Amino acid sequence: MTNRTHLLGGDLPVHRIGLGTMRLADGPDERRGPTAPVWQAPADRADLVRLVRTAVDRGVDLVDTADAYALGAGEELVGEALAGVGLPVAVSTKVGVVRPSPDEWVPLGHPAYLRQQAELSLRRLGRDTIDLLSLHRVDDAYPLEDQVGALARLVEEGKVRHLGLSEVTTAQLDAAREVAPIAAVQNLYNVATRDHDPVVERTRELGVAFVPYFPVSFDPRTTPGLVEVATRRGLDPRQVALAWLLHRGPHVVPIPGTTSVEHLAHNLASADVVLDEHDLSLIDAVAASTT
Repeated sequence: MTNRTHLLGGDLPVHRIGLGTMRLADGPDERRGPTAPVWQAPADRADLVRLVRTAVDRGVDLVDTADAYALGAGEELVGEALAGVGLPVAVSTKVGVVRPSPDEWVPLGHPAYLRQQAELSLRRLGRDTIDLLSLHRVDDAYPLEDQVGALARLVEEGKVRHLGLSEVTTAQLDAAREVAPIAAVQNLYNVATRDHDPVVERTRELGVAFVPYFPVSFDPRTTPGLVEVATRRGLDPRQVALAWLLHRGPHVVPIPGTTSVEHLAHNLASADVVLDEHDLSLIDAVAASTT
């Protein structure tokens, strides 16, 4: 990969593989699969703090979290892990979702609530400024311009550096940009889930970072095209899946999550994987068969 960094918001360089921390919660046996609660502070907190610090030591300089992860405990973990690290690390967090119970994620875009949550995020992260603050979900109960406008006030106050959006369409992105500059869009996207192809292309046109979350939320070991490419290259299919995302455009910045140092190393090595046209055609055939 020739473009190893993306200039977030035009002024903040970050390496193009970050670290997602959503699953750094609960107990080790509870955090896998689509129904993981992400509800309690992690039982193995010290181990996960070391994992985040290891990621930073190995070059990760974008760490993603949200106020809804374990009711704020996720941000506290990231804040503890990055305290005194001594290396520049951009922190991305999100506000705009409430958690009434372990299995509920409910958008709440009241402007005053968004500003309050950002203040709490600053305290939990132990930072004076949030590098990237995203609207976690658009709440249809409030005008989009009011939700983005509330976050834009935080930029004016120096509490936030850049704004982002999560799970939005191209129309919502364009509407938000009428209110304030948008530096990143974080949507669910991977080889097997390509509903947001139009958003990938629109963000490319705009120079906005596209941050795919759950970049490997399927089993690449049972995905024929990925397995074929990985076998020929002597790679893990997961690495091929991440490399494919990096090949989607120089603005794509995946944030794979892991609790394993071994998997972390594999994820970061994906940046060195160069896919040729034959590889890409095999992988795109997988995408076509799943849409």
